[in-house]
Amino acid sequence: MRTTGATTRASREARPEAAPGVPELAGRLRQATTRLARVLRQQGEAGISASAGSALAAVHRAGRITLGDLAAAERVQPPTMTKIVAGLEEAGMVARETDGRDRRVTWVRCTPEGQRQIHRMRSRKNAYLARALGGLDPADVAALEMALPVLERLVEEAE
Repeated sequence: MRTTGATTRASREARPEAAPGVPELAGRLRQATTRLARVLRQQGEAGISASAGSALAAVHRAGRITLGDLAAAERVQPPTMTKIVAGLEEAGMVARETDGRDRRVTWVRCTPEGQRQIHRMRSRKNAYLARALGGLDPADVAALEMALPVLERLVEEAE
């Protein structure tokens, strides 16, 4: 859910001061998640950039999305997204369609090849994480499992 600046400020003002240790926890969490995201990006399919992979995943999630909405979702300028989508289209992973009612609007959807690419990327990343988790102590795996709903809520609130 997106909020306006005023809503965000009001939410911050309504919240109590951060508990001792929270700023340090925030820094450690940011660093750990950033490093994990980098490692997972490296597990992606060769030949597709991180930005193209992210855009492809967004198209896949949406089913069908306008080029403008895709640019907004990926937080890039429309000309940048046009270039990314052109590369994905050239690789056969997405198809573009002009809107029948408004010729200025372009819709983007995953092709069967794009869906296969998404499946391959997710499978590789999940396999990497499964191997990494398999090497942990069972108590550490349980701790991660307990923390997961909190992390999922943080992401949902940010979106």
